[in-house]
Amino acid sequence: MTWQPQSLPAEHPPVKSGSIGVLLVNLGTPDAPDARSVKRYLAEFLSDRRVVEIPPLVWQPILRGIILNTRPKKSAHAYSQVWTERGSPLAAITAEQASALQARLGEAVRVRHAMRYGRPSIGDELQALMDEGCERILLAPLYPQYSGATTATVVDKAADKLRAMRWQPALRILPPYHDDPLHIDALATDLGAQLDALDFVPEVLLLSFHGMPERTLHLGDPYHCQCRKTARLLEAALSRPGLRVVTTFQSRFGRAKWLEPATDDTLEAEARAGTRRLAVAAPGFSADCLETLEELAIRGREQFVEAGGTHYAALACLNAGEVGMTMLEGLVRRELAGWL
Repeated sequence: MTWQPQSLPAEHPPVKSGSIGVLLVNLGTPDAPDARSVKRYLAEFLSDRRVVEIPPLVWQPILRGIILNTRPKKSAHAYSQVWTERGSPLAAITAEQASALQARLGEAVRVRHAMRYGRPSIGDELQALMDEGCERILLAPLYPQYSGATTATVVDKAADKLRAMRWQPALRILPPYHDDPLHIDALATDLGAQLDALDFVPEVLLLSFHGMPERTLHLGDPYHCQCRKTARLLEAALSRPGLRVVTTFQSRFGRAKWLEPATDDTLEAEARAGTRRLAVAAPGFSADCLETLEELAIRGREQFVEAGGTHYAALACLNAGEVGMTMLEGLVRRELAGWL
C-alpha cells in the first residue's frame, strides 16, 4: 500500500519545514565609525570570557574604567580610514560572500550571514533560518584556523540560542580548514596572481596572522600550530624560489606576551636589515577588515617605509572573489553531504 499524505485540519497553523540552511559567521564590526558605536562593539567583544581570559572581577574594572574610555576614539579613527559607502568592509564583504554562495548553491539551500559581535546577530539569523523552514543548518565560522577565541565562541553563541529554542534545528559546524587542499590551493592561486600583478618583485612575503596571547598556546589552543601549518603549506604551494616567506602575528593588545614574531617589529627589522621590497598577506582572514586594510595596508606601509623600505604591497584576502568562492562552495558542499 502506498502512503497518501493527509490534508491538514483547517485550524492547523502553517509551518515551514524541510529546508537546509547555511549561516556564515565572521567576527564582527561596529555599526558606524564613531566612538559611541565602537565603544558598544568593544564592550561586547572584550567582555567575552573566551577572548579575555582574565577573571571578570579583575578585568571588568579595567575594561569599564580605562579601556572603554580611551580606546574607542582611537579605534573609531582607524575605522573611519577604511569605511566604505556600503559600511564596514568586513560586514559588506561577508554579506557579499553569503549572496554569492546562495547563487552557487541554488534554491535547495538558504544562506544567511551573521557577526559574532554586533549585527546581524547569530541568534537572530538562526531564528530567521528556522522561520524559513530550515530544520538542518550548517554553522560556518569563517576562520581557517581554530581558536577558542574565534570558532569556539561562535559555537557558544549558537548554543545560547539553541538553549532558548523549543524546536531546535539539527546543527553541523564547518571544521577549521587551515590545511585543507581547497584552501591552500585557493590562497596560492589568488596570492600568486596578485604578486604577478605588482609593479615590483618582492624580496619578502610576510604572512601575517592575527595574534593571540602566548599563554593560549600553552593551555592547548591549536591556533599557533595551525597558522604555522597554513604558512608552511602555502609557501610550498606558491613555489617561488628567491622569495623569502616570513610568518608573523599582528594586533598585540595589553601587556601580556603574545605570539611572536610580531608583524610591526618584523616590518621595521626587515627594512633596517636591508629589505627594500616587501609584500604582506593575511591568510588567517577570510575577508578584508580593519586589521588588514588599516593595520597592514596603512600603518604597516608607514612602518616599513619609515624604516628604510621603498616598495610595499598589502595583498587582498580571498573575499568574495571567484577563487575564494569556489573554495567556500567546495567546503560547504562537503559538509552538507547527506543533507543535499
